[in-house]
Parts: sequence; structure tokens; C-alpha cells
Amino acid sequence: MPETIKANIVDIFAESIYPGSIDIDNGIITAIKRSGDKPNPAKPCMIPGFTDAHVHIESSLLSPQAFARMAVVHGTIATVSDPHEIANVAGMKGVRWMLENAKGSPFHFCFGVPSCVPATAFETAGASVSPADVEALFAEDGLTYLAEMMNYPGVLNGDPEVWQKINIAKALNKPIDGHAPGLRGDDALKYINAGISTDHECFTLEEAQFKAQQGMHILIREGSAARNFEALWPLLHSHPTKVMFCSDDKHPDSLLISHIDALVRRALMHGAPLFDVLRAACYNPAKHYGLPNGMLRVGDKADFLLTENLLNPARFRVLQTRIAGKIVSENGVSRLPFTKPLHINSFNCEPIKPADIVVKAEKPGASVKVIKAEEGQLITGLELHKLPEKNGRIYSDSENDILKIVVINRYSPAPPAIAFVRGFGLKEGALASTVAHDSHNIIAVGVSDEAITEAVNMVIGSKGGLAAWSENEKLLLPLPIAGLMSDGEGKEIAAAYTAIDALSKKLGSTTGSPFMTLSFMALLVIPRLKLSDKGLFDGESFKFVHLQE
Repeated sequence: MPETIKANIVDIFAESIYPGSIDIDNGIITAIKRSGDKPNPAKPCMIPGFTDAHVHIESSLLSPQAFARMAVVHGTIATVSDPHEIANVAGMKGVRWMLENAKGSPFHFCFGVPSCVPATAFETAGASVSPADVEALFAEDGLTYLAEMMNYPGVLNGDPEVWQKINIAKALNKPIDGHAPGLRGDDALKYINAGISTDHECFTLEEAQFKAQQGMHILIREGSAARNFEALWPLLHSHPTKVMFCSDDKHPDSLLISHIDALVRRALMHGAPLFDVLRAACYNPAKHYGLPNGMLRVGDKADFLLTENLLNPARFRVLQTRIAGKIVSENGVSRLPFTKPLHINSFNCEPIKPADIVVKAEKPGASVKVIKAEEGQLITGLELHKLPEKNGRIYSDSENDILKIVVINRYSPAPPAIAFVRGFGLKEGALASTVAHDSHNIIAVGVSDEAITEAVNMVIGSKGGLAAWSENEKLLLPLPIAGLMSDGEGKEIAAAYTAIDALSKKLGSTTGSPFMTLSFMALLVIPRLKLSDKGLFDGESFKFVHLQE
């Protein structure tokens, strides 16, 4: 049924705001009428909907439908989504599970073909995605881009399978996403010249400016663990056409509060030009990835937001979100559908005992390599510490925040990998999770072998989940879908996550998002020191290293 909506219309192409109306028929904008020159302060502003230019929906712990229900409240109408988390667990079946679930929502999901499953040869994943699979996902399933090429050493060193996947995407004229933290100079140029067009892993302005100058699109990221906005927002002044906004990984408690709208608000509060900010949030990703999002032009889909206080960013908020003319959220309430999803998983792991995670002192008195977790970053440091030894064993030093960390293969029986980490701050108990990028084995950190064992066995017992354990209190958030996602609705899971996050902090954790930070301690493709199920790994030399010096 035809509809006319009056508002202050924001034209991001003409860079103007004026009072007027739009006519909608069958989900399409059929007319735009101007009624004056100056915005009417009594009317809301109408802007195109936001796009998260790079996100792993699985990291929200929600199904695609449940994610969309939460995201539209904040004005997000589209995501550029890399399903490599579930691909690492369940391969092609996992990717197709995501596509099928997403069909139940009008939200614009743009799924990419996972390029690095497994991410490296130095870890055990539950599945692989071959070049033939890449071709099939493009040809049979209609996926639209090659997702983040994390194996940048493979690109630089001419790995045949890596290049086969790149060449498939190039032959089909598909965008190729990048992932090259800290890469500069000739290596960065070689990576870019391979046809890789984006990077969401820049953590310094100098790195981002260098890559943007070479033609790369830079994604400014604010997720639950990795937050680079403060470092990178000046790109909106220097390279506005090369900027997009993304969350990458966002837990449900964070998604309940904000999404891309928060980056828009903060950019405007920092003084970035209004129309450059809106293009980064709306137009730039749609143009780069060929998204079907409407941009408030005659003939476009009626995908737009009604917002309040666009010109007063401290109070800016989304009042209403529409996709193809239909109201999908209004006044903070989502109207999108939700269907309880079917389960898919891959799990073959037996309970462990404290004796399984003992660390023997192979070189008595020697220093131990310790992973240094960095707040708000995926990169880690490498530190050397002398740790307590007794009866030929090495122990944690919780007084100085050096705790034992373990990774356990969840796909087939194998001994745990064990190391030490600083930065979590736990004073009692342990945390465990089957969300452990990128292969999603079981990862745990704790103050004692007994506590770690209890937390690990909680998630093994549920075949996936997050666990926080202490002698006095324990909580489990089950994740029955691939050990990554819940089958519940967003607010319900956000509340459960808030509770387990609060318990982790009650146990002493000092990080802003302990479970998200823990999940990246096994991410080998981000330097420097990480732990896979196969051992301690140095991301700079790209090889395993000994625990003791």
C-alpha cells in the first residue's frame, strides 16, 4: 500500500538536509518532494540505514536471525558477514546453515566465502574449505566476496592454495577482504597488489594512512575486544572515501547497547564531517560490496532510518528503522521475526583431570615465555618471567597476574597445550570457552589446575559454551550451535552473558570483556605470542616456540 513519510531528508550525495517527504510503493521510493530549504527542528532526520562492513555474526553468540533482531534497533540494516567461525567447526555445512537461517529475516546479510579454513596449519580445526569449495560457494550459493585473507604469509610467499582462492575471486570480479595487522612497506604493497582491497586490522594511524594511500579501504573497528576507533578516526578527514565502520566481533551485551550508531555518534562528537561519517556508515560499504541497500534515491529500496538529534551528536539516536518500507524497529523495540534454530555441531572430547595440565620444568630455574594480553587489542606481547617451581613443576603466579592457559582439541582426543598468560587478573577460579578463534577448540584460563579442570569439563559436558567456575559459584552459558551460538533470542542471551561476564569480574578479571579477550588468545594470525591446541606459537616468526628459554 502506498505511503508518504515526512521528515528532514538527508541527501548524502548532494550533501544537503531539507524538509520534505518520500513516497513509497511496494517497498520502493517512487518520489522525493522538497518542501523548504531549512531543516524543520520539529521533524526527525531521514538517513540511509547503516552497514557493519565486517562482522562475524557467530561472535555475537546469536543466530543470524537473532543478531538482526538486535542490530536493527540501532539502525543497522546490513552486514558484510564472514562465516569463517562456523566454517572452522562444520565446513560447508556450517556456512550453508548460516545462509539458511538468514533467509528467515528481511535483513540484508552479505555473506563472504571463508578464505582461510583452517586459518593456519599450526592448529586443529573441525573442517576445511578448499578451492573447490570456494568455487561452489560463489557459483551455487551466490556468495559475494572472498572473506578476510588472514594467511598473509601465504600471500607473500606464494602458497599455491592461497593463490588459487585469490585467483578464483579475481576471475569472478569479487572483492577480496584483507587481514594484515602491522604489515607495512614492501610486504604491504605485495599484499595489496595481490588484489586485496580492505583491512580491518590496522591499529595505528600511520599504518592505516599508508594502506589507504595505496588504495586500500580501511575499516574502523569497535568490537567487544578490539577497539581501534580512537586511533583511526582521523582517516575521516584525510581519506574519507576509503573509510568504513565495522564491529568484527561483538558480544550480545554490547549489541544490546549499541552498534554502528555508536561509531557515527562518536565520529560526529570528534568533529568529523557529517556527510563523510554517513558515507562511511552507509554508502562506502554498499558501493564496495555491491549491496542492495537503498540510499534515499528515487527507485531505491526504502531502506532508511528516522533519527533524532543528527546535528546534536551527543544526543543522536535512532527512532525507527525500515527495510523495503516496512518498519523493522521503532522506539527501541525490534519487529523482526525469530525462529528457534536447528542445531549443528562438531564435538569429540572427553573430560580432563588436573594431572593432564601439569607443566614440567624441563629447564629448572629458566625463564618462561608469557603471553601478554593487551586491553582493547587482538595483538599480544611476549614477556619473560621466572615462575614458581616445586617438585619439578612450574606453577602460576596469580599474585603477579601470571596464570595458566590451556587449549584442548575438541574435535579428536589429544593432550592439552599449556602456557602462561598475563593480563586477565583472576584471583580465584577459572574461565573456559569453546569460542576460541579461529579453530574454536576449548580454551581456558585460571588460577589453579583444579579450577581450570572444572571449568573445562563444564563446557565439555554441554558440548560447547562459556563457563565461569569458582568453589562458591559457577555459571554456564550453553552454545549448542557449533559450540559458538545459542539457540535463544537476543535479549535472553545478552542477560545470560551479562551474568557470566559479571561473575568473571567477581573472580578478579580486570579486562573489559574477559571471554572475548580469552577467545583471541589462540588466534595465531595476530602477532605475537599465542597458544593453539598444538603448542605455543610466535606470530612474528610464524613457528612454534618452547615454553622455557
